[in-house]
Amino acid sequence: MPLSRRRTLTQYLIEQRRRFPGASGELNALILDVSIAFKAISRAVAFGELGDAAGNSISAEGGRVNVQGEVQKKLDVISNQMFVATAEWSGHLAGMASEEMEHPYQIPPTYSRGKYLLVFDPLDGSSNIDVNVSVGSIFSILRAPPDVVESGRDVTEADFLQPGATQVAAGYALYGPVTMLVLTVGNGVVGFTLDPNLGEFKVTHPQITVPPDTREFAINTSNSRFWEPPVKRYVDECLAGSTGPRGKDFNMRWIASLVAEAHRILMRGGVFMYPRDTKDPAKPGRLRLLYEANPIGFIMEQAGGRASTGRQPVLGVKPSTLHQRIGFVFGSKNEVERIERYHHDPATREAANPLFVERSLFRD
Repeated sequence: MPLSRRRTLTQYLIEQRRRFPGASGELNALILDVSIAFKAISRAVAFGELGDAAGNSISAEGGRVNVQGEVQKKLDVISNQMFVATAEWSGHLAGMASEEMEHPYQIPPTYSRGKYLLVFDPLDGSSNIDVNVSVGSIFSILRAPPDVVESGRDVTEADFLQPGATQVAAGYALYGPVTMLVLTVGNGVVGFTLDPNLGEFKVTHPQITVPPDTREFAINTSNSRFWEPPVKRYVDECLAGSTGPRGKDFNMRWIASLVAEAHRILMRGGVFMYPRDTKDPAKPGRLRLLYEANPIGFIMEQAGGRASTGRQPVLGVKPSTLHQRIGFVFGSKNEVERIERYHHDPATREAANPLFVERSLFRD
């Protein structure tokens, strides 16, 4: 399709709003605000070591440790500020929460408050900035509880603790060779590419779907000694290739950037695993439920894939804390369901993996 005839993000959102004649348009306006933050972050990422307007390197460490216990990059802080600045003023939000902020962000009293909550990871994969690997931003939109909307009170952590199935919209931006926005408003998944000449996101991937089968998986094998038996079983079967129980060869990928991993799977299928393991018993997983697993899970499910903890659908998990971590498995539906079956199989769950046992592989 000629570039001039491609729909813009604004046009797409107007079309979606027509499905709900009584809609106020506030959700559309909020998503457009988020897209402005994406454009600003994309520009900041593109400068890299050339730095900001003052010549400061944006890939340098910011010197502070966030609530996750991770040392912030300067661009983590800048990206968080860009999200807040573009979304707080419009009157559509009751509050915000972010990976980089320990507590919920209150909308200043100088601005009106609205009926939505915004949660986000302002710069996913920022540890990859130094090596020029694609990074991204992730967001999720929830409805604020009725009493928050009616009273206009300050939001609390409890207001954000909603299962992923209640999300109104979710999406991510990928800052790669081109900047893309992938979005769902509960009616499938659409991909937009930023036209640098016009500064507009335009539809380039009108109906993204994840194939149900795949020959590609992604996992950090350096953690293999900490994996639970079901995960070991699945990976070993993939590595056994065409001569193993799966009867086909698999490729393994690992980027260590959630947005880049999700985007690859949306474009060509695959399965991603960052499962619960025994490396740190205090952490039931590595990824954060509210602003990483839930929005990516919503996108995957809307694209025909599956998103899981390995044991249950991730969108059904009731969050317990704002920065809760969780095991996360997503991608091609049939592969994720297989991993879930392995977790529920008593023989796999309780026994050591046969490949690591000193007796025959073919023992009873």
